[in-house]
Amino acid sequence: MSTSTETADDAQQEKAPIELDVKVESPQACLREVIVTIPQSEVQRYMNEAYDELVPEAQVPGFRSGRAPRKLVEKQFKDRVSEQVKGSLLMDSLSQVTEAQSFSAIGEPEFDYNSIQIPDSGDFKFQFQIEVRPEFETPKWKGLKLNKPVEKIGDDDVQEALDRVLSKYASLEATDEPAAPGDKLLITATFSLDGKKLSEMDEERVTLEKRLSFTDAVCEDFGKLMKGVKEAETRKGKVKVADGAADEDLRGKELDAAFHVVEVLKRENPKLTPSFLEELGDFESEKELREFVRDSLTRQADYRTQQELRKAVVESLSGDAKFELPATLVKRQTMRELERKVLELRRSGFDEDSIRRYVNASKQNAQASTEAALREHFILEQIAEEEKVDADESDYDAEIALIAQQSDMPERRVRARLEKQGQMDALRNQIVERKVIDLIVEAAKVTEEPVDKKAGDEESEFAIYHSVLDTKDDDAIPEAKYEDNTPAGTEKEKDTEKD
Repeated sequence: MSTSTETADDAQQEKAPIELDVKVESPQACLREVIVTIPQSEVQRYMNEAYDELVPEAQVPGFRSGRAPRKLVEKQFKDRVSEQVKGSLLMDSLSQVTEAQSFSAIGEPEFDYNSIQIPDSGDFKFQFQIEVRPEFETPKWKGLKLNKPVEKIGDDDVQEALDRVLSKYASLEATDEPAAPGDKLLITATFSLDGKKLSEMDEERVTLEKRLSFTDAVCEDFGKLMKGVKEAETRKGKVKVADGAADEDLRGKELDAAFHVVEVLKRENPKLTPSFLEELGDFESEKELREFVRDSLTRQADYRTQQELRKAVVESLSGDAKFELPATLVKRQTMRELERKVLELRRSGFDEDSIRRYVNASKQNAQASTEAALREHFILEQIAEEEKVDADESDYDAEIALIAQQSDMPERRVRARLEKQGQMDALRNQIVERKVIDLIVEAAKVTEEPVDKKAGDEESEFAIYHSVLDTKDDDAIPEAKYEDNTPAGTEKEKDTEKD
């Protein structure tokens, strides 16, 4: 009985909080500078506990294991124990500080571990920086006046989308005929400024659309420039560098572009025969395929409606939520936000071409789009905390089921992939923010407005992953693995994917 009590006392002693003094400064809304002071008595407590564990097992020449005098052990193992105690004090005090402070950390503490030393006498001091959620008064969100765009999916929309699906399975045949809009072009390109070549693009297969977008630039008149082009022909035009390009000196400038056509390819869509329907996705009839396409279009329309409502909500709320975002936070969150958005597009049924267009547009204006997304997240997250809105297991199951359905993959495999890629947090944020938007919309005065759609708008641009400035981008582009409207089951043409 006494042994058990002693063990419990020892455990309680180990868990005793550190006596420390904490000074917190707020140089920016999302940044805290923290100075921690630990008295020498606490340092000695940790040192004594470390030696208490070491002495019974210490191996010192001339003594049997665990039999060396404590002072000799302390002298021989001083550096090792000091390093161990430093790590323990830092870990325990950081945990204690972040739990006790009112701020909500969104990053890991930043400090130079090697420069911190345990003093032989006097207080042990160290300081660190940590990114936190901004503090602001929650905007009034009940009773907003919102316009809700409503899209109707008609038979013409289904047919247009079905044609796009079939084009992915089309047979391609090289031709000597002039290129027409919608044809495929196998091209190479060079990009230069004032006669100096900036980059080269290897062979890429693109669709002849009005615009051609790159990771950091756009050729606005690509369709007009390349109309009627033939095999082996080169045409010269202009591409405009994006305002958010990595090279600040080249932002907004026009570069000379030379597009060389290796091949012009005409497409012929496959017929909806029973064998092709089965190969396409085990569809028993053309009607069933059309229902699948209509369901994907409906999810896309719902997504666009949700995004417009979200935009209106945040615009209404953000005026009362003033806070600055550090450039380092924006830069670090840029890729994470892009991955989150791609994940959201996947579950909403968008195809690879649409996702490429979104990625390029985001990369071209990365800072502004990330700042906007972070502001939205902080506002919605604060409302979620106050209203106790969170994601439960059934929410995760529903999201994963949608992705699995779209990608024709088992749900278990989708979940494992998301966990391995560290995207479950992004999925959680996605779920919570959607729930908060729904909560705000339910409490709002909503006016529905029909959407006036223009056929072909979404297909007026073709996007490829290439930097015309030849910048070395360490952040990999998120892969668009799940395709909208495209039933899995057949090896599809990969227009611009690279291994």
